[in-house]
Amino acid sequence: MNLESKKISLVILGATALLCSRTFFYFIHDTEGPNLLIVVVLAIVIYLLSYAAYVFVPSNSKGLMKLAVAVGVQILSVVILHYCIR
Repeated sequence: MNLESKKISLVILGATALLCSRTFFYFIHDTEGPNLLIVVVLAIVIYLLSYAAYVFVPSNSKGLMKLAVAVGVQILSVVILHYCIR
């Protein structure tokens, strides 16, 4: 997989943001279940946080390293948000 392409990395970041957002609401144990709009809005917020991390990683890093840092930021932000709500 060519991770040097920016489009592929951004699509992966979008997919993992949706997955992290859905996982966040799964672990809250809401009786009504998560609203699709709320899941998408949280996914956009998570995506923007990870995109900022992706942009600010030094450009001499390889594409896989930049992607790993951005996905790590996504997971870390969901974990921190989950513990703040609890």
